[in-house]
Amino acid sequence: MSAFESELQVVADRVVAQAQPGEEVEAFVTRGGDTDVRIYQGAVEHFVSAQSEGVGIRVISGGRTGFAYAGTLDESAIAEVLAEARDNVQFGEPDEYAALAEPDGVAITEQSLWNDELADYPTDDKIDLAKQLEKLASGRDPRVRVDDSNYADAHGESAVASTTGIRMSGRENGCYVSVSTLADDGEGDDAETQTGFGFSVGRSPHEFDLDKAAREASERATRLLGATKPASKRTTVVLDPMVTAQFLGVISSTLNGEAVVKGRSLFAERLGDEVAAPFVTFIDDPTNPKAYSATDVDGEGLAARRNVLIQDGVLKQFVHNSYSARRAGMVSTGNATRGGFAGTPGVGCLAMSLVPGTRSQAELISDVDDGLLVQSVQGLHSGVNPISGDFSTGAAGLLITNGDVGAPVREFTIASTLQRMLLDIVEIGGDLDWLPMRSSGMSLVIRDITLSGT
Repeated sequence: MSAFESELQVVADRVVAQAQPGEEVEAFVTRGGDTDVRIYQGAVEHFVSAQSEGVGIRVISGGRTGFAYAGTLDESAIAEVLAEARDNVQFGEPDEYAALAEPDGVAITEQSLWNDELADYPTDDKIDLAKQLEKLASGRDPRVRVDDSNYADAHGESAVASTTGIRMSGRENGCYVSVSTLADDGEGDDAETQTGFGFSVGRSPHEFDLDKAAREASERATRLLGATKPASKRTTVVLDPMVTAQFLGVISSTLNGEAVVKGRSLFAERLGDEVAAPFVTFIDDPTNPKAYSATDVDGEGLAARRNVLIQDGVLKQFVHNSYSARRAGMVSTGNATRGGFAGTPGVGCLAMSLVPGTRSQAELISDVDDGLLVQSVQGLHSGVNPISGDFSTGAAGLLITNGDVGAPVREFTIASTLQRMLLDIVEIGGDLDWLPMRSSGMSLVIRDITLSGT
């Protein structure tokens, strides 16, 4: 983003130039949009192309913070936002840690985050991609029908400036396709339907692998046909990459510095402890260009960076923005997040991944005598306690017997604690898959999970 100089930077600079003595002022200015297409039975069922722009301004004075925003870049409106932010300072609670981020000397990792091909891609071609995906997915198996086929993209341009010396602007875009399938079997009282999904991501539509997305969506649905409720037992599970990515999202929240300083993380007070199997390394790396959520700066304008959070099983650090870092007596890790111009910075992982192994999912399964391939989970986030680490979630998948995938199963739960699960990891797959979210997926083998069925 640093190489791109935008008119939004001029707007941000102009706001900051109006700072009064004793004030810290920050302006965050954005402009962007997204496209969402949903196809059903060859026709456009849903189409939205939305654009937005706006500015958020923070003013800090005497330990109190005032914030205001507007969904326009009209000059008179911006002046009103600045005045409102100043006025809101008086209602803020005094906070000894209230301050804006300051430049920390970490260099920007230059990345190609903007793709002109995507920016110029015709709308009709976006619709055609979703139609092609629907056709491919519905044509793979006579039992499969497509629930919906989707194309989505987003682009954004932003600038931030502050009286502490932050000044950064840039732009990003990305896209993905997804398809949801239904597999039907039987008739009358014996009829059943199972669901599946597939997707592909890219900086450009030409990077999509539509065949892979269609194949996975069809296979995920058909292989669950005939699923029954399994017997309860303690067993070894192999997590599908999408399931692993969901677990990484949950674990990311426990490595959040804000949660830690509030005492709302199971890892609080555990820096330096062995918290995972000795070959397990967690890295948050938004400078990896393969990550869908890759970026070169965080929400406060500091350089995004590669942070090793758990190394060889040992908890090394948490992720911080400038505020949570001050509270913890640390420094920012470049992990400020923003949901847009209408909010102040939060903190979170930007592109979380496990360091992958080398073997395929089939090779991992071949070493499991008695286990379960977990294809999908339901309600994972609501089923996890981030303080105690206890989790229990509904799941569906396939039994593993003597190294082979066998009968499909559903309507059961898997349970453990996050602490135990991390220590019980047996092997990490080499099938790394970057998904349209802030964490990656790969197959993961975990022993001693409680399966509750019949």
